[in-house]
Amino acid sequence: MNSIFPKIMAILNTTPDSFSDGGKYVDSERALDRAFQLIDDGADIIDIGGESTRPGAESVSIDVEIKRTLPLIENIRKYDKNIFLSIDTTKYEVAKYAAAAGINMINDISGLQFDVRLAEIACNYNLAYILMHIKGKPRSMQNNPFYNDILSEVYQFLNNQIEMLKKYGVKQIYTDPGIGFGKSYEHNIKILKNLAYFDNLKVPIVLGISRKSFIGKMLGIDVASERDIPTLLIHSLLLKNNVEIIRVHTPKLFKNLKKISEVLL
Repeated sequence: MNSIFPKIMAILNTTPDSFSDGGKYVDSERALDRAFQLIDDGADIIDIGGESTRPGAESVSIDVEIKRTLPLIENIRKYDKNIFLSIDTTKYEVAKYAAAAGINMINDISGLQFDVRLAEIACNYNLAYILMHIKGKPRSMQNNPFYNDILSEVYQFLNNQIEMLKKYGVKQIYTDPGIGFGKSYEHNIKILKNLAYFDNLKVPIVLGISRKSFIGKMLGIDVASERDIPTLLIHSLLLKNNVEIIRVHTPKLFKNLKKISEVLL
């Protein structure tokens, strides 16, 4: 049993088209209020995203993504220098502006496949780095993804990219097996049942399953926002694994799970 409860990373999308909360926090003032509410609700990290990575999503321009994310980062830093902020991006220019504005972490869903220069930014600004596995791009990643061996292929990819980050001088490295990113329902379930397989990567694991479609398929829940309790239940069953960060939409639920686990486990 992992005796330390994972850090809670709260999702804050400033996009009009994210799969469960698109359009809610496009307005900068609402987004700022939401950021501080997430902290009050128990978030340890806020992950700010300006481009939807849901299945089928189209990429947006660098300028659009910067306009969606940079003002929020700057506003948060005006009020609080200590909140741990992550930028969810695959673009070098977006990450560079975010780093200069004071973020602490890059959350790269491409695992360095889209722009390896992200590693340079992480090194130059001494940022933590989440390296995620994805097969394909969000636009087409769910078009019949195929693996000969899902566990070994994801593991090998992450292992290779970890070594690349190390060569660039990145010191704080996390890996994310990428649930729902170029994977079928069966692939997702196999990874979740075998998270310990990734322990030999020797870096902390990040797990993002919040409201994802595999939960909907498992339980017949079509509305993404109605998958919060099942997300909580799945995470409670996975607490025995060495997951260091969980990425969620509703940190308050997980703050309560943390309290319960501290009492009972």
